[in-house]
Amino acid sequence: MKSFSTKQKIGLALGPTFFVIILYLFSPADLSDAGRGILASTAWIAIWWITEAVPIPVTSLLPIVLFPLTGGLNLKTTTAAYGHHLIYLFVGGFIIAIAIEKWNLHRRIAMNIINLMGTGSRKIVLGFMLATAALSMWISNTATTLMMMPIGVAVIIQLSDFIQKHSGNERATAVFAKVLMLAIAYSASIGGMASLIGTPPNLVFSGVIKELYQVEVSFARWMMFGLPVSITMLAICWIYLVRFAFPLRSE
Repeated sequence: MKSFSTKQKIGLALGPTFFVIILYLFSPADLSDAGRGILASTAWIAIWWITEAVPIPVTSLLPIVLFPLTGGLNLKTTTAAYGHHLIYLFVGGFIIAIAIEKWNLHRRIAMNIINLMGTGSRKIVLGFMLATAALSMWISNTATTLMMMPIGVAVIIQLSDFIQKHSGNERATAVFAKVLMLAIAYSASIGGMASLIGTPPNLVFSGVIKELYQVEVSFARWMMFGLPVSITMLAICWIYLVRFAFPLRSE
């Protein structure tokens, strides 16, 4: 039987405690009973989520019980949110990520782009940024970074002697490594802006716009705006990294 850590034990107790305190002792004049119920439920859910007092899938089901129980939302409205079409779109992104990782497609994309760009320090950084951004358009930023970082580390190790030989400076490898790691991190976030499933906030924004203003943001419509912005920011980021923040030799 799995034992609970101290953090989990504290979370187990704090969640219901904060729920009761907010629900029965926190009564601001401008907050309705339904709003107080949602706030109390959210506090419980957030505490269990942060402390991982119970498995996250279990925590995610708490609204089905707590929202109707407190009068915040009825059962039909609460459960309908779990079947929202954007949720399934996001699940599709996870499935794509699993398939890419299983068949090492991310490595093939990265190596082909780097091979196409050339072997100069600046070109290698640009190649990694393009590969990372391209992957981040379809899978989460965090997953993309975790996929690309081992490839980046391997390239740094392989090229360390070459960089020192041509630069004449032992610090050149450390600078290149720093630039490459930052480039992967930044381009993962930038690439996530390009498509609707690139990062969860995109889907949240699309859902809020649809609910409040009845404006449907389709996948193509998002890319018409997001892709040019992403490409522009990627170019600016690359120029800043290799020319100003950490100047690299062009060859």
